Amino acid sequence: MNYRFIRFILARLLQIEAGLLLFPLLVAFLYQEPSANIYAILFTIACILVFSLLLGFRSSAKTDIYDREGLVIVALSWLLLSVFGALPFVLSGQIPSFVDAMFETVSGFTTTGSTILKDVEALSHSMLFWRSFTHLIGGMGILVFALAILPKMGGSVRIMRAEVPGPEFGKIVARTSLSARILYIMYLSMTAVLILLLVLGGMNLFDAVIHAFGAAGTGGFSNYNASVGHFNSAYIEVVLAIAMMIFGINFSLYYYLLMGHWKEMLKNEELRWYLAIMALATIAMAINTQSRYASLLEAFRHSFFTASSIMTTTGYATVDFALWPLFSHLVLLALMVIGASSGSTGGGLKVTRLRTIVQSSILEVFRVREPKRVLRLRQGGRAVDPVLMRSVFNYLGIYIMLVAGMTLLLSLEQNDFPSALGAVLATFNNIGPGIGVFGPAENFSSLSDAGKILLTFSMLAGRLEIFPMLILFMPKTWRKTL
Repeated sequence: MNYRFIRFILARLLQIEAGLLLFPLLVAFLYQEPSANIYAILFTIACILVFSLLLGFRSSAKTDIYDREGLVIVALSWLLLSVFGALPFVLSGQIPSFVDAMFETVSGFTTTGSTILKDVEALSHSMLFWRSFTHLIGGMGILVFALAILPKMGGSVRIMRAEVPGPEFGKIVARTSLSARILYIMYLSMTAVLILLLVLGGMNLFDAVIHAFGAAGTGGFSNYNASVGHFNSAYIEVVLAIAMMIFGINFSLYYYLLMGHWKEMLKNEELRWYLAIMALATIAMAINTQSRYASLLEAFRHSFFTASSIMTTTGYATVDFALWPLFSHLVLLALMVIGASSGSTGGGLKVTRLRTIVQSSILEVFRVREPKRVLRLRQGGRAVDPVLMRSVFNYLGIYIMLVAGMTLLLSLEQNDFPSALGAVLATFNNIGPGIGVFGPAENFSSLSDAGKILLTFSMLAGRLEIFPMLILFMPKTWRKTL
């Protein structure tokens, strides 16, 4: 284990976080907030810089790392940045409990959007900005951002493989650091366009920035208790619904589009599955809920927004879908589990894994019928590597066991099974609102500290796709040699 290099990377990441905290500090000055808010941010920056110096300011001469170091760096970086990211809320007194502040910060960085706040509008502008800014930072990945601005960080391939969501990691260009920079340029450019569109729809600049950060990072934090429903605007809802859907697509496809290879994008099987699932879910829910609205068009509008929000794991809401019929609840539960595309800012199991599981299962039926026939699963014109297929099914198995285990633990304090399961799925898949007592009109403040800590772990494990968090608890991880 290359401990010195790990400490050096963690120190650099914390220094980046200190720099990012200057943005909410600027907001505090612009809105002439009380000195307590300004001092809270300044003290947090000072703590981060001191701790980063204690970790180490010199890199190891050896920067080559193995997969386990990459996993450890990813897990520890998300934990440390969340711990220090929670301090402004605690020190300003706006979220006095550290457990609550940690829950809120992890929810921001992991782009979950679950909240313990009963009155979001009570937060100051600077804290609201920082809360949503964590979505923008965590959306594409904290380490990907670091690689984009620190191209000589070292160990880049191992780190990106451990952090980027999806069963496979693919660079869009040969150099990993350049891939990270291209991804972030596209990501930030698309976010800027979304801010402009929201301003044109009547939002003030601050509201537009907050909701664009939430949609781009597929996080879902709003600065209003009624979420997007506060605006009661069909234009804003449609713009955000389309934006969430766009940010739920693999960003590598946008690079192909920019390079003029639009056929590569159209031929992508995961994209076709993603759009088809969202379309079918929207139509099914619109038909199922049309009696609750003035017209089928209004039902379709709310169904499309909700399908886009849940499938991309954003979590914005325009209506309380907890009041919808059971059929729509089951559709939404399915979308919670499926999630967005690999290589996007969305969470969930990922469409590409679902596609592999479905196609492999169908192929297995054919094998049983014709045992002597040689059949191979093909995707995109290529045979799927058996190792990849095994990893997908192994991931599914661990996913199910963790969801079941966390639901069982949460049931110790939450007697309602749909609410307990919905809370775990909402946090593990980084969606935000659950169902039942944790629905879109509610929050997670009623949980005990133990329940909040459990769901905080759930958010981190879901965002990092399980393994980086689990490896921290394995004694062999910390040995100098395996």
